[in-house]
Amino acid sequence: MSTPVISSREADVLALLGEHLSNAEIAAQLFISVRTVESHVSSLLRKLAVPDRRALSRRAAEFAPVQMAAPVLPAPLTAFVGRVRERGELAEALKKHRQVTAVGPGGVGKTRLALAVAAELAGEFADGVWFVDLAPVTDPGRIGDAVAAALGVGEQPGRGIDDSVFAVLADRQALLVWDNCEQIRDGVAPFLERLLAACPGVRVLVTSRARLMVPFERVFPVPPLSRDGGGESEAVELFLERAAAVGLSWDESVRDTVVALCERLDGMALAIELAAARCPTLGLDGLVAGLSDQLRILAGGPRAADRHRSVRAVLDWSHDLLEPADRALLRRVSVFVAPFTAEAAAELAGFAPLDPGAVADGLAGLAEQSLLTVTPSAAGTRYRALETIRQYGAERLDEAGETEAVRSRHVEWCLDRAAGLLDAGGTDWRARFDAVAEDLRAALAWAAEQPGLRADAHRLALSLAESAFTRNLPGESQQRYEQAAALAGADAEAGESLRLAAAVAGCRRLGDDMFRLHRAAAEAARRAGDLAGTGRDLAAAATVAYRFSSEFTRIPAVEEVMALLEEARKLSGAGAPDPSAADPAVADPSAAVADPSAPAADPPDPSASAAVALAEAAVLADAFGAVQGATDNTVEETIALAERAVALAHRAGDPVAESAALDALSGARSWAGDSFAAAAAARRRIDLLTPLPPTPARTHELLDALAMASGTALGAGGLAEARRWGRQLAGHPLLAEVGHHATSWLLVADAFAGRIGEVLTGSGRFLDAWERGGRQQSFSLGPAAASVAMVHGLRGDRAARAEWLGIVDCAGTSEEYRHGYGAILDAMVLLHDGDAAEALDRLAPEPEQVWKWVTWIWLHWYVALRAEASALAGHPDARARTAAARSLVAGNPVATAHVDRADALLDGDLPRLLDAAKAFEAAGSRYQSARTLLLAGGEHAAAGAAVLAELGLGR
Repeated sequence: MSTPVISSREADVLALLGEHLSNAEIAAQLFISVRTVESHVSSLLRKLAVPDRRALSRRAAEFAPVQMAAPVLPAPLTAFVGRVRERGELAEALKKHRQVTAVGPGGVGKTRLALAVAAELAGEFADGVWFVDLAPVTDPGRIGDAVAAALGVGEQPGRGIDDSVFAVLADRQALLVWDNCEQIRDGVAPFLERLLAACPGVRVLVTSRARLMVPFERVFPVPPLSRDGGGESEAVELFLERAAAVGLSWDESVRDTVVALCERLDGMALAIELAAARCPTLGLDGLVAGLSDQLRILAGGPRAADRHRSVRAVLDWSHDLLEPADRALLRRVSVFVAPFTAEAAAELAGFAPLDPGAVADGLAGLAEQSLLTVTPSAAGTRYRALETIRQYGAERLDEAGETEAVRSRHVEWCLDRAAGLLDAGGTDWRARFDAVAEDLRAALAWAAEQPGLRADAHRLALSLAESAFTRNLPGESQQRYEQAAALAGADAEAGESLRLAAAVAGCRRLGDDMFRLHRAAAEAARRAGDLAGTGRDLAAAATVAYRFSSEFTRIPAVEEVMALLEEARKLSGAGAPDPSAADPAVADPSAAVADPSAPAADPPDPSASAAVALAEAAVLADAFGAVQGATDNTVEETIALAERAVALAHRAGDPVAESAALDALSGARSWAGDSFAAAAAARRRIDLLTPLPPTPARTHELLDALAMASGTALGAGGLAEARRWGRQLAGHPLLAEVGHHATSWLLVADAFAGRIGEVLTGSGRFLDAWERGGRQQSFSLGPAAASVAMVHGLRGDRAARAEWLGIVDCAGTSEEYRHGYGAILDAMVLLHDGDAAEALDRLAPEPEQVWKWVTWIWLHWYVALRAEASALAGHPDARARTAAARSLVAGNPVATAHVDRADALLDGDLPRLLDAAKAFEAAGSRYQSARTLLLAGGEHAAAGAAVLAELGLGR
């Protein structure tokens, strides 16, 4: 039976079944209908082939839900009033059209109407409804980030956040509510067009003061509250309900007065609510009198043409009734774009004429007048102004001439918070970052445009870049580091920011950006007069082109990279390498001096020399096996250049550079067939990197080091080590959105160890992430998919095996599969099935004929299995092959056990065969141990069959 592939929503339902929730409780948590839950439960029962809910609950732990938050709509603090007709019409529009824009002036009630309709339609969307508040977003390029944050989706390395959003929504049936889009309409329209094209099951309800002007848009004008029906109208009902909320009640005699008042307010919801909030202090008569004076300015004008003027009039009136200190407080806190605390408000607004000690009382008073809303949070009470009121406050701030002073204080406040974020740490770090992130972005956007605040903007960009990286927002981190480079006051500072940006791009698997940014850093170093630094950065760019060639969309031309390397050599003073030198870490500086009478040259810069040495190993000797790499370099030359790079990086005292050089050495040693040395170099990388702080460069190196450590440990027969490094890689937070890359080596290690259940469970995460990630191809994805296919072959599930071999065709390369890992994994299945001759045919080429594909980590497995297949198939060279294999794999416990088993079969030596079974068990390969017992026959075969059945391989 094939591995059950469950959808993202089914995984969510299954997880809640594991918590023993009822269908109704699951529906409430996921914001979907009970009917939809029932449908998912039925599908899960069928897919997992279990009889009842109890059995489903037991299986829940095997399937992790997709990394996407549960949909939650904001819960308004007050009741929704009226709008019966509009709710019905807007709901119908959303059923017929994929994108609807609710258009109307500020304060008309667009947001409340959209939320009410979304709540009513929740049951129509299997994957629920999602609310995205775009009010704090000022950069049109950050719309995808806001949507991703609402969905709980992180960025996938190798693609931007926008594409990550499209991938996770591709198969969803969901409604997105985008609120307050007017200030970033230029970004909303193109993002929407791409979203709707990529996600056919998604519908989007937008609220905006103006239409988006796109061809697929359905515009729904939101009118003011109806005044039809006099004292029974929706407008009057809203006023009375809000007045009752503050403890007031009137008899029927006041209804005519309220009707007139609501008429004068044009039925604008916000104006009515603001007026009702004043009733406790002014009374209805005072309210009517005050508003009458304020609204007189509308007389004679085309009121219907600009109903927003009634809101402005009420805001002006409410503002004029405030004490001077409260007016100052309202306009000053308008610079906050996210909910803020009383302490934050005191820091920002607490200067003359406002006493900092009076801020808390002032906030409470503004909240009582509905000019601020109160938002409870785990960190305490927070306040927020509606977007319309915030914009009004910003206008008043400008009129008071306080914009520069208050926004400058806001920048200082943000700098302090940004610094405190990383300094404080703690388990609540993520929540604290999210609480201030939008303010940091807004402050940076303003400060970047102020010539006198360029230094502050630079500091803020660096802080935001570092925090964003720690928060697992690498796309924004790279953007902020590049912004910091543009804001830097010195070229040396710009260069450092560009190097950090390049490291983040590496974490994102964006080779083109790494190459571009290292070259930009070189130019910054050149402008700063740092020639050695220029050479170092040019060498880094050259290395990237070869080391990460599979992560480029356009691989730089070989001639271009060679030119960079040559210039790096000249600028760094490193000179040409001499691999035959006794001490490869020492370059002779005098060799580059043409005139003995000339002044002595400065000794080469250690870091630049190390960088050039690594570039030479990468470009000249192809230590990393690049896509564009040459094939005519000797193994000895590659090892010598890699060792030179390691020694120079060590002398430079740079652990990250040393790790990169060790990666080259690991590759070089693998080309030489020295699997143990390759594994040792990979382990040393982890030892170097683990104690270091989690900078972008260290993180990039560590992710690569974990993958290499897992793979090379597998190649040396260290199954437990391979699994340990694989688990660390799979659990790294930066790979949370790319389960295929995260779990690839763990799947391979588990498959070789015969951990069938773990492979079947992990394959679900791998496949889901691979599909959402755009069906990528990588040197590690092919082996992972082939390992899953092997497990299905061992289980006798031909359909599932064929399905996964189809995935191998897309995830890996045909040559690697045909001659490398594919030959090994296919042979394991054939030997399991007793087809020794066919297995031998699959492994027919001599190892030196396929060295390019097997020498990296597969060599020991290839020769050991080839020897075993020769023994089982009765090949005349079987003994010679086992002897050759034994010499090569000595020290590899699993491969040695394979060879021992082959020799025991050739000799008919039962005790030796049983010893091989014990050796497999001790090495962590229960499957091979059980298969050895089967081959031993008799009572041993029964014991082996029992273990295979326990592993899920019973026939």
